[in-house]
Amino acid sequence: MNLSHINEKNHPTMVDVSLKNETKRVAIATGKITMSAQAYQAVIENTAHKGPVLQTAIIAAIMGAKKTSDLIPMCHPLFISGVDVMVDQDNENYTFILKSIVKTEGKTGVEMEALMSVSIGLLTIYDMVKAIDKGMVITEVRLESKSGGKSGDYYFNA
Repeated sequence: MNLSHINEKNHPTMVDVSLKNETKRVAIATGKITMSAQAYQAVIENTAHKGPVLQTAIIAAIMGAKKTSDLIPMCHPLFISGVDVMVDQDNENYTFILKSIVKTEGKTGVEMEALMSVSIGLLTIYDMVKAIDKGMVITEVRLESKSGGKSGDYYFNA
């Protein structure tokens, strides 16, 4: 199997996408953070000492999508046409579920941007609530779906 980020001299390389067609591309990623009841209540009631946790996490998630190519060496810098981040609550399990939808029209997909968005959003929640609960657990960061490009559509199959 040939690895796309290794050239004929076995050196790292950035994939050449210059001959690919531009298409509309969308990627959706999700992830979860579970915490103590006390930390969960502080987030819900907006009483965490560092400020509005979920709103800050959404902004951080958007920034994470925009900065992906700065942090992952072989990612192409992309013009991102949209990032939509949502946070759902699971009150029974003291869990927040973060979902990020990233869109572009380009020659390469936005899967890494969606995954980075979710990761940074969840890490921001952790950072803002760690004074209450250092035992929070981030799980199930995954690509839910992607569309566009030569490889076609993908849907996570649990």
